[in-house]
Amino acid sequence: MNSERELAFVVVHRNSYPRVYRYVRRRVESPELAEELAADVFRVVWQKWQDQPHPDIAWLLTVARNLIGNAYRSRDRLVALQMKLRASAELRSGADSEDLLVHDALAALRDSERDILQLAYWDELNMAEIAGVLQCSEAAAKVRLHRARAAFRKQMPVSPGKQGTGKQNSGNQNPVTQKMGA
Repeated sequence: MNSERELAFVVVHRNSYPRVYRYVRRRVESPELAEELAADVFRVVWQKWQDQPHPDIAWLLTVARNLIGNAYRSRDRLVALQMKLRASAELRSGADSEDLLVHDALAALRDSERDILQLAYWDELNMAEIAGVLQCSEAAAKVRLHRARAAFRKQMPVSPGKQGTGKQNSGNQNPVTQKMGA
């Protein structure tokens, strides 16, 4: 049986979620991030229910605005960290090293592609373990890894020292992508 609080929350969510989502979606890069942030707005509503039992749309959008700001600051910190790591790798290995080529190729991938490659090659997880981390079947993990390898291969230049789109023929593959099975 649902409590009065739960029923009231469901009503607020049903009536307000579309407006909150549209507000957030106009201000962020991806629909996935918009969904996550809109859900976080209602997590905050649930947590603050005692202080704000019947939140109006202005309060909901204020919470959304604050969460969007947090997301942007987090993204900016991540970009700054990636730039520091790249600069450090460049100082350590030189501007033309394979490490930088791999770093740049990984940076160009989507988060999900980068994550599965790192699970497989940096963390050395087997397919069952990867599937467990990603909460999917082993078959789905294999498909995701295959797609991530293909995306990585497209980002890698044909040979070290040559920047390009990664278009390679089978006789001229990059040794880094061969090591990764890509």
